Amino acid sequence: MATAVETLSNLERRITVKVPVEPLQKEMSTRFQRLTRTAKVPGFRPGKAPLKMIEQQYGPQVKEEVFAEAIETSFGQAIQENKLRVIGMPNIQHKPLNQVHEEFEYTATFEVFPEVTLGDFKAVSIEKPEAQITDKDVNKTIDVLLKQRAKFIESSDASAKGDRLTLTLTSFINDKQVETTGDKPIQIILGDDSRFAIFDDHLVGGKASESKTFEVNYPETHNPKELAGKKVQYNVNFILVAKPKLPEVNGQFAQSLGVADGNVDKMREEIKQSLEQELDKRVQIKLKEQVFTQLLDICKADLPKALINVEINRMAQSTYANLKQRGADLKQFKLEPSMFEDQAKKTCKLRLVLAEIVDKNSLRASPDQIKAMVNEFALNFDDTEEAIQWFYAEPSRLEEPTALATEVNVVEWFMTQCKVQNKKTTFDELMTGPAKA
Repeated sequence: MATAVETLSNLERRITVKVPVEPLQKEMSTRFQRLTRTAKVPGFRPGKAPLKMIEQQYGPQVKEEVFAEAIETSFGQAIQENKLRVIGMPNIQHKPLNQVHEEFEYTATFEVFPEVTLGDFKAVSIEKPEAQITDKDVNKTIDVLLKQRAKFIESSDASAKGDRLTLTLTSFINDKQVETTGDKPIQIILGDDSRFAIFDDHLVGGKASESKTFEVNYPETHNPKELAGKKVQYNVNFILVAKPKLPEVNGQFAQSLGVADGNVDKMREEIKQSLEQELDKRVQIKLKEQVFTQLLDICKADLPKALINVEINRMAQSTYANLKQRGADLKQFKLEPSMFEDQAKKTCKLRLVLAEIVDKNSLRASPDQIKAMVNEFALNFDDTEEAIQWFYAEPSRLEEPTALATEVNVVEWFMTQCKVQNKKTTFDELMTGPAKA
């Protein structure tokens, strides 16, 4: 086998591979012999058809299989011999197989992993939030827990923030329906922070059996992005309005939170400990956001088109899945690759930079760190032991916890390389600010 490598651009390579045909012809002959024992040829019993007829009937298929396997094997050897780190699938070109005689020559065009230039980490400054859990934080959490356990009583009064509404709705963009609950009513808590506030404002004052039509102008920065910058008309039918009745903070309430003896002071202490854990998680998220932003700013890498295209496709599929889950009419949404290109480039660059840092500094997560991350994931399931077994049953299921545990190592390592400034803040400020895990 002979190979020659051409550099087409910073990342693009073309390799020419020449493979002797004689071994391939021998392999084809071997396969024809095997086929004579099992092949079904009209007019002959299995195993009795002449070899010539087997070659005529199965020749093109066998030849294609043998040459395809030769490409796969020789290409793997060629990139290994030339120490090439290939990204994506190569574009294989060769002349028709019926024109191949003594030597089979093909070219493979592909992209390679880029060189990553890491910046000067010591010149970077990171703010580390510092906060303490106060009685005010505990009280606010108790208020939330009370609202979660509220009993709702049907009312003929007008709706207000905190009420539970049962309703149906249909939405339109440019007079085209994009979403509907159909005949299946939904329930919402009016004023819930998970929705766009102006939408809920329009629902205030509604009464059971009434209908309302209104428009919402979503800002360009709105999420989900399919509504960003759009004017949406809503037709809403109020079915029921229910007012909340909160429980009292007493022993029974404490028991409902898992405090067996109903001790309210113990309940408050457990809530405080839970908030401290949440505080620590949020601090780590804030640090991770800053570190990743700095890595994108100060590190350099040429981005392979293959990686970007894969990420764009992943983002588009995820968006379509979210739209479908919400009952949206997918025909109304045309997702262009350009909509995802900028974010895809950032994601790809960050992955390349992280991989370089991990490799250079041996920061890949240890089995114990991966196990700890899996255990944390498992807490979100009813049966934690069963969840842990599920993760370890398939190696691919460990990819996400492994990646997250490795990212923790990168952030901790980066904090030892850069300047760190402690910044006083409050739990409330940390929790209300945007954060992405």
